[in-house]
Amino acid sequence: LLLLAATAGRAGDARQEEAVRALARRLLGPRAAAVSLSVDPALAAGGPDIYRLWSPPGTGVAVAVEGSSGVAAAAGLYRYLRDFCGCHLSWSGAQLRLPEPLPRLRAEIRAAAPGRYRYYQNVCAQSYSFAWWDWARWEREIDWMALSGINLAPAFAGQEAVWQRVYRNLGLNQSEIDKYFTGPAFLAWNRMGNLRRWAGPLPPAWHFKQLYLQYRIVERMRSLGMTTVLPAFAGHVPQGILRVFPRVNATRLGHWSHFDCTYSCTYLLDPEDPMFQVIGTLFLKELIKEFGTDHVYSADTFNEMTPLSSDPAYLSRVSNAVFRSMTGADPKALWLMQGWLFQHQPDFWQPAQVRALLHGVPLGRMIVLDLFAESKPVYQWTESFYGQPFIWCMLHNFGGNHGLFGTVEAINHGPFAARRFPNSTMVGTGLVPEGIEQNDMVYELMNELGWRQEPLDLPSWVTRYAERRYGAPNAAAAGAWRLLLRSVYNCTGVCVNHNRSPLVRRPSLRMDTELWYNASDVYEAWRLLLSASAELGSSPTFLYDLVDVTRQAAQQLVSDYYLSIRQAFQSHALPELLTAGGVLVYDLLPELDSLLCSHSLFLLGRWLESARATATSGREAEQYELNARNQVTLWGPSGNILDYANKQLGGLVLDYYAVRWSLFVSVLVESLNSGRPFHQDQFNQAVFQVERGFIYNKKRYPAVPAGDAMEISRKLFLKYYP
Repeated sequence: LLLLAATAGRAGDARQEEAVRALARRLLGPRAAAVSLSVDPALAAGGPDIYRLWSPPGTGVAVAVEGSSGVAAAAGLYRYLRDFCGCHLSWSGAQLRLPEPLPRLRAEIRAAAPGRYRYYQNVCAQSYSFAWWDWARWEREIDWMALSGINLAPAFAGQEAVWQRVYRNLGLNQSEIDKYFTGPAFLAWNRMGNLRRWAGPLPPAWHFKQLYLQYRIVERMRSLGMTTVLPAFAGHVPQGILRVFPRVNATRLGHWSHFDCTYSCTYLLDPEDPMFQVIGTLFLKELIKEFGTDHVYSADTFNEMTPLSSDPAYLSRVSNAVFRSMTGADPKALWLMQGWLFQHQPDFWQPAQVRALLHGVPLGRMIVLDLFAESKPVYQWTESFYGQPFIWCMLHNFGGNHGLFGTVEAINHGPFAARRFPNSTMVGTGLVPEGIEQNDMVYELMNELGWRQEPLDLPSWVTRYAERRYGAPNAAAAGAWRLLLRSVYNCTGVCVNHNRSPLVRRPSLRMDTELWYNASDVYEAWRLLLSASAELGSSPTFLYDLVDVTRQAAQQLVSDYYLSIRQAFQSHALPELLTAGGVLVYDLLPELDSLLCSHSLFLLGRWLESARATATSGREAEQYELNARNQVTLWGPSGNILDYANKQLGGLVLDYYAVRWSLFVSVLVESLNSGRPFHQDQFNQAVFQVERGFIYNKKRYPAVPAGDAMEISRKLFLKYYP
């Protein structure tokens, strides 16, 4: 574990100090002058991060914040803003109404992180959330990361440009490379060897823009004292490698998910083949030459892919080959690996196989992300990863779906239990959602827990959260949050936050409407938030939450109407079928769409226009928009991973989900009228044309909201509140 200590952020104290002061100026403007920020690594004495806050007497400085790193100082600043100024910062908005003058502290406050690392980002989020980001959006995210105390994170942009250079140097031609890379919205799965070619190729301009972004991302992250994680070679290669090196020992992997070999079945180099080291080291040397390094590298060889053999000796050889290709370029290399595979395919990954893969790397030279620890922790059945260090991670979200969800009890107790586990090798906590910009509360809670030595009192924490988020105490809003805390946010047992609501799934007569919570708690929270709207309506974060809770209530109502439709059809009750189907298709779904269209963060146009804005030509803009549309709907040419990345967005609800429901109701009505049975297979063929039609409809969706969110929510409430 000594090597872990050596990987702490590289930037000098003065550079980190300047970076955190610049962050404070971006956040607070001129008011930042009343806060003194400094960085002194000696504060941590070689251990985990520490910050201290105090009010120096007889100066114009209200509070001084000193951190052992730029990140620690930023976390200390946010602690002051949060706990003493009642401020709040999240993906959906900031509440930064500072008291005048800034409050002074009666006594010094010190906080030490319980572990070395607070990790953030999931490899899939690179595609589900970050695909179209520009530098302005990245800058906001890195600021949020620093204020949240995040000190370890991937920097994955621009890697395809470096790979292209390496492949060309090895003798591949451009068409072979173009047949390998996917389009921008699917690169996460290309990097893990799951997918190739789909929605590609990558235009040259894409590489230039991503390189430019990566320079800025790594510079800013390092300047704040974060450790950047760079990609490494996991063993997957384009088919062109076999043409250039015909004697190379590579095996074609099986198909991934519901893709056939047209777009999957990539080649995996045998770890014993000398080309494995040549390619892996060549790539990493090129990457380090380009971006420098903090000595931590990410590689996932078997993500959702069954290895060619379960022989422990083979698995050890693979992990050892991956690690050697890292140390060939950087003798200090540390391998960061996702532990998703162990819980995703537990039948294959028995204790002997897990131990073999992990022990192919010297102890302490690998960190495993226990990726889904809040629901399916792996450390418990692997004797704490057989001695390799691990990070306890909250996955929370799949596919970037909307939907109120959390496992607050599991995350409030899980990390502390993992630290107390016999011979625990836990070195920190992590946030690894597949998609972001949803359920702010859960991430604020998890970030706070990353700095705590014991669990929180959740009901009182969420009451303070509501007050900070909206900038004023309000009994109705606090009551709404306590209801949400005990219901949607308190899933227990094995909870998978994958939105399976009938609203966002292809209609059938066998849809899942089960909830893990009491639906009436959400309806009551909706009523309470609406009753607080006169007082809190000017708060942007309040408006976001009102739309989000109304959206959740509407999602529940869709399930109710679906059950009525199904019951009416099965009872051959045509009038009831027409009534329930008519309300759903012609009123509830259009009303939900108009609600979503009234808020900028719930617009389909925002996602599509950000894709188009990344392009440098009309042709590129069309390709990127098709990438963006396909990802949130069909996810593949023929609905291969249909609706996995479903979103509830204004425009998508009306022109995609509602059109499907309209067809479904029509087909059921026709079936009752004609006396012919309903056939799901025939319906699936017909509805696929509707789904595909949406992707190619060429309609431009607004990126600017329209309508009054509060009024629309109230109108829905008056019509539909049960």
